[in-house]
Amino acid sequence: MLLKTPIEVGGVRLANRLAMPPMQTGKTPDGSIGPELAEHYSRRAAGGAVGLVITEHSRISFEGQAGPMQISLASDEEAEAHRLITSALHAAGTKVFAQINHAGSAAPEQFTGAAPVSASAVERRTRDGGVIVPRALTRDGIAEIEEQFAAAALRAKDVGYDGVEIHSAHGYLLNQFYSPLTNRRTDEYGGSVSGRVRMHVETIRRVRAAVGAGFPIAVRLGGCDYTEGGSTIEDSVEASVLLAEAGADMIDLSGGFCGYIRPDGYREPGYFSDMSTEVKRAVNVPVLMTGGVTKASEAEALLERGAADMIGVGRALFRDPDWALREMA
Repeated sequence: MLLKTPIEVGGVRLANRLAMPPMQTGKTPDGSIGPELAEHYSRRAAGGAVGLVITEHSRISFEGQAGPMQISLASDEEAEAHRLITSALHAAGTKVFAQINHAGSAAPEQFTGAAPVSASAVERRTRDGGVIVPRALTRDGIAEIEEQFAAAALRAKDVGYDGVEIHSAHGYLLNQFYSPLTNRRTDEYGGSVSGRVRMHVETIRRVRAAVGAGFPIAVRLGGCDYTEGGSTIEDSVEASVLLAEAGADMIDLSGGFCGYIRPDGYREPGYFSDMSTEVKRAVNVPVLMTGGVTKASEAEALLERGAADMIGVGRALFRDPDWALREMA
C-alpha cells in the first residue's frame, strides 16, 4: 500500500504519506495552549498512524492575528507552550510541523487594535456583514512581516517542531498577495505570478536563513480561487515552481479565497486533485493534497494515479480520533 510507505520532506523522514492538515480546534478560547490541545493532536496520531501532523495556524504577530482563539509563535514566551504539542506528538511517533500565518485584511481591527493591511486597498467583507478597506503594505512593511515569519519559524524549531508551513491559503495575507482578486499592485509585488509570489519567495529565503539547513519549510498554497478573475490552476503550477526553486520543501495545496471547499459544488474525494496533479508534474518536491478524502482506499487511489505524494485527511480525523488507527491497520 503506497499510503503506508515512507517519504522524505526536506531531509525529514515521515513514516507514511498520511497527513493531518491544519484545522482550528476551538480548544484555545483565549489562544492559550494547554494539555487538552496537546491531547487532541496526540490522540489522532496515536501509534504513529499519521505520518505528519500540521498544527492549526499560529500567528506571527498580534497585528496579524485572525482572532482570539488563534495560538501564537509571536514571542518566545508564547512559543514555550508549544512544547506540550511537540512532546506529545513525538511520543506518539509522529512528525509535526507548525503552520505560521499573518491574517492581513482578515485580522479584525476590533480585536487587534490595528488597522488591517493587505497587498492592496481592496474592499473586504467581514464576517458580520461589514466592509473594510485595508491599508496597502509598503515595501518596508512587507520586509517587516517577512522577518516576523522568520522569527516565528525559528521559535518553532527551538520548541521542537520538525518543520514549518507558511500559510498562503484561504484568504490570509500571503494569499492576498497571490490572488488577483486582492492584489492590484503595480510594483514588483504585483502583476504577474512571479510578482504576486515575490513576498512568498522572500519569506522562504528569510526563514531558511533563520532556521538553517535540514529544517523543512512547507508552503500551503491556496492555488486556485475557482472564481472568475481569481487565481487559476495554471497560476498554481507557475507559483509552485517558483516556491520550490526558492527553497520550499513541500507544497501543500488547498483552495484560495474559496477556502477549503470548491464553490462549484464538486465534492468527489480529492476534489483539489485537478490542481495537485498538474503541480506534482511540475515540481520536484513532495506535493500534499487535501479535499474530501474520508477513506484510506480513496487516499491510495489518488496516490496511485499520481495526484499527489501525500494525502491530507482533515474532517474525518477531526470527527473520529481513531480514524487513522482503523484505516491504516
